[in-house]
Amino acid sequence: MMKIALEKKEHSVTLILNGRFDFSSHREFRHASDEALQTPGVKEIGVDFKSVDYLDSSALGMLLLLRERSHNANIQVTLLNCTGIVRQVLDVANFQRLFTIN
Repeated sequence: MMKIALEKKEHSVTLILNGRFDFSSHREFRHASDEALQTPGVKEIGVDFKSVDYLDSSALGMLLLLRERSHNANIQVTLLNCTGIVRQVLDVANFQRLFTIN
């Protein structure tokens, strides 16, 4: 099961993910992303993958939904600390065309 911590700064919110990012994480990710999107003055949302050891296609779908919702609110989404298997999955899915990946 994945855990998500939110780190709020002046104009940004970072979702710090920990664990497996898969379909069972849907409710928690939706709740955390809703909170990030509703933060007053937010201009950027970061999704930190440093402690993620697995993600599947449903996780990619959740990221696409976040991108769509944040785009409508004029908020930038950046994927952070993407290495190893996480980076491989994002590369295969061509997510570098949709997101800034650091």
